[in-house]
Amino acid sequence: MSLVYKPDWEETRQRLRQWWNHEYFGRCALSVTAPLDNPPDQPAPPAPQTLEDQWYDLDAIAARNDYGMSRTFYGGEAIPIWSAGYPGIASLATMLGCPFRLDMHTGWHDPIFTDPDGFDIRSLRLDEHHDAYRYHFDVLRRAMRESAGKSFPSMGAFYHAGDLLDAIRGTEQLLVDCIERPDVVRDAEDWLMEMWCDFFDRTYAAVNGAVQGSACWFGIWAPGKTYAVSNDFSYNISPDMYREIFLPAIRRQMEFLDYSIYHVDGVNAFAHVDALCKEPRLQAIQILPGAGKPSPLYYLDVLRQVQRAGKNLHLYLEPDEVQPALEVLSARGLFLSTWCRTETDARTLLAQAERWSVDRG
Repeated sequence: MSLVYKPDWEETRQRLRQWWNHEYFGRCALSVTAPLDNPPDQPAPPAPQTLEDQWYDLDAIAARNDYGMSRTFYGGEAIPIWSAGYPGIASLATMLGCPFRLDMHTGWHDPIFTDPDGFDIRSLRLDEHHDAYRYHFDVLRRAMRESAGKSFPSMGAFYHAGDLLDAIRGTEQLLVDCIERPDVVRDAEDWLMEMWCDFFDRTYAAVNGAVQGSACWFGIWAPGKTYAVSNDFSYNISPDMYREIFLPAIRRQMEFLDYSIYHVDGVNAFAHVDALCKEPRLQAIQILPGAGKPSPLYYLDVLRQVQRAGKNLHLYLEPDEVQPALEVLSARGLFLSTWCRTETDARTLLAQAERWSVDRG
């Protein structure tokens, strides 16, 4: 099967299957995007002027998706993904009733359980009549229609372990809860994860037929159920607290998914890499230092720890960092995401990456 915006999809799909299986196919996995050297001659759609234009007008969103993808070179393991953006409109936190504020770039939730003496997570119910729930599936239906034969529909970004409870309870209060009532937090995490798995299944059923697999906000396709597992709240807690309170629900999520990549976001969260490396159902780990921090290559000991554990490793790098990365890391299971200023530069980088790649086991 060829896609309009990804003509070499058949070859790419096979390489992605091999990457998930930790097989070496002659180079690292490399996602490199760039403006097409010869883009189609078509006018750009109007820039959004209001929140309605930006997030809710699916005709306008479809036009922007089509315009952007039609002018982009998707090299190597890069894939075109149709999405309406990820500001939090269609998150489980919104559907469960957290007050939601939106601007032209992102959104914020306010907690709904603010009683310092505790909370009852089981009093919450997923409201299928909530505007956010209907919006989520409206977007999926539109994504399926617009991406048919051209790209991939994104499953969206509907929150993950720890962070959903963080939105419901509030960060400061949840930190207190972890100290004063860890069993309640652990139970809430387990209960929310069962809700998450059920919601994922509903979402997966809506897209799987078209793409024979799935892709979420993370941008990597897998031949089954996949999602970027994460817990950004873990930035604030110790490895012991992470293992005791949050890892059981995360483990449930990894057992539920066919293919999982853990999004380690921020240097403080690196403290949990040791625990993650020991999880047998986790195929891949992304190391993301965070805004204002050095390149991931600065944390070479962490990167090598992931590779020594036999896990796939994902990194965002500048294009001039691809060669240095391949000089110190094994290309087996390594996935590098980058971008170039021209299609010609991107094609050259792909060819060079094959020469630079070494399977170090």
